[in-house]
Parts: sequence; structure tokens; C-alpha cells
Amino acid sequence: MLKKILIALSLAGVIACGGLFYGYQKLNSLAEHQITAQPDQLFILEKGISSHRLAGLLKEQGIITHNDADLLPYLMRLHPELSKFKAGAYSLNNLATVKDLLVHLNSGKEVQLNVQFIEGRTFQNGYEQLSKANYLQQTLQDKSEKEIAELLGIPYTKIEGWIAPDTYRYTPNSTDLALLQRAYQRQKTILENAWQNRAENLPLANPYEMLILASIVEKETGIASERPKIASVFINRLRIKMRLQTDPTVIYGMGNRYDGNIRRKDLEEVTLYNTYQIDGLPPTPIAMPSEASIKAVSNPDYTPYLYFVADGTGGHKFSKTLKDHNKAVQEWIQIERKRKNNQSNEQKK
Repeated sequence: MLKKILIALSLAGVIACGGLFYGYQKLNSLAEHQITAQPDQLFILEKGISSHRLAGLLKEQGIITHNDADLLPYLMRLHPELSKFKAGAYSLNNLATVKDLLVHLNSGKEVQLNVQFIEGRTFQNGYEQLSKANYLQQTLQDKSEKEIAELLGIPYTKIEGWIAPDTYRYTPNSTDLALLQRAYQRQKTILENAWQNRAENLPLANPYEMLILASIVEKETGIASERPKIASVFINRLRIKMRLQTDPTVIYGMGNRYDGNIRRKDLEEVTLYNTYQIDGLPPTPIAMPSEASIKAVSNPDYTPYLYFVADGTGGHKFSKTLKDHNKAVQEWIQIERKRKNNQSNEQKK
């Protein structure tokens, strides 16, 4: 009898060991099971979530199968290093297996969600980028620009110029309004600091006029070192009440009618923004000025220049007199003709 009992116990032990080995193998094989993810799909992991809840979420979103979800908590118990997942938003791109997924959720390497507002572009352009942002709640789609300005606390009906150009990170399910508020507060702070630290006797009545002029400087040059000199030309013109005569203001006033060319009739058209026809500054900024352009206007170079024109190298040639300016314009025309001729010859080849 005792012998039969020992044999039975031995068999039970073998069966138990076999069962454990089978379970161990099955759990390890689960790590290599394929996951299912859509292109650019994100998985949001909340703080303090349990392994069972994680498995349930992955199953609900179709990332893993029902059977795999049942076993996932046991796999993480078998491999504790895979159970230290961190809250955040994770991209599922380039993940193939359950193990890939768990390792990624344990890495803490969240997806970088961001919207970029580019210096020199208009608010309308920036808003279009905002409206296309993935995983950002769009709460402003039925709002006018005036209504959005009121929500942001901007004391003007137009938002142009008040959004600081930069790349803004955001978390999934945050709102477009919250992101714009960050960008507005940043620009407001930059402008306030620039106004407080401005040079003496600038012909600008208030910070808003500084913002308007900074937007013009932003559009006139992409070379950082030129901005204070460009600003000095406009400051000098404002001091002697000479019209600014800057093409970017004409283009802004044309709106959607601008096709890449400015014609004589466009320069002669009277609009609120055509600085060939109006005195002083236009009524609002014409683009999103960078901090560098705002600082350039607050502390421009001290120069005698009243004119500038492109020099054909990306920069500008500055002049004190109209005679010198006209000469520089002719030089630029010759450079442009030569460039176009060379381009035409290359195309013929």
C-alpha cells in the first residue's frame, strides 16, 4: 500500500512539474506573440494602473487578443522587470511583440506630441497647424478670431503677433485653447520685458506698436545679425515721419489675393496695411515675430540709414540717401538678371 502511495505521489509530482513547465513555456511564448497596432496609434497609460487593468485596456483597444490578456498579468509576475510600467502616452510604432510593448511601457519614453508655430508666419497659418494636431482636443473650431482673443485675454480683436513662435509640447487630450494660452503668455512676457528694457526716445507709443514693428522686421530679414540694423531703418523713418514703404505690409493687406507678385497697382492701392500709402505703422502686426525681432526693435542699432535693399546674398545693402539706394537697387536688379540667366542656361542643358 505504501509503495502504491509513493508511486502515486511521484506521478503527481511529475504531472505537477510538467504542468509548471508547460505554464512557464506558455507564458514565455506569450512574450513573442504579435501585437496589433494602427499606424501612429498611441496608447495612454494612466498613473497607478494595475497589471490586470493594463491587460484589459490592451484587449479593449485590440492591441492584444483576449487569451493573451488573460495571461499577461502572470507574465509580468514571472518577469517583474516588465511590470514597472510608467504613466504616459506611448507610440506603438515599430513594436512587434508583447515583450516589445512591455519593454516600451517600462522605458518611460513617451511620444513627443507638439505643435510648431513658425516665426514670420501668420496666426492663420499657426492656427491651421493647431487644428491638425493629433490627440489635441479642438474646442475653438466654431469660434471667430475675436472670440478666441477674448478667451485668451488679448485686449485686441486680432490675435496676429500675440503668439510666440516656438515648438510647444502637449499631452494627449489637452485643449487647443490651453496651448494657445501658453503661447500668448510667453509672447506677452517677452514683449513686457522688451518694453521695460527699451532704448530711450523710441518713436513708439506703447508695447503694441513695438510688437507691430517687430513683425515687420521679422518679415524683412531672416538673418539674425541684421535685425537690429533693419529695425534702425524703420525707427529712423518713424522719427522723421517718413512712410515705412515695406512690401510685407502690402502683401498682408492683399490677403488671399496675393499670388507671389506685387504690382504697381498693389503699391498704389489704399489699404489699412499698405505702408506706401499710409503714415506710420499698420493697425496690427502682420506676422508672428520672434523674441529676437522684438529685442531688435526695443534696442535697435544706432545708424544713419533710411533705406535697404536685398544684396543678392541673402542679406541687405543699407543706404543713407535715396541716390545711394537707387544705385543699390540697380545693382540688385543686375544680380537678379544674371541669376535668372544662369538658371535658364542650366535648364537648357
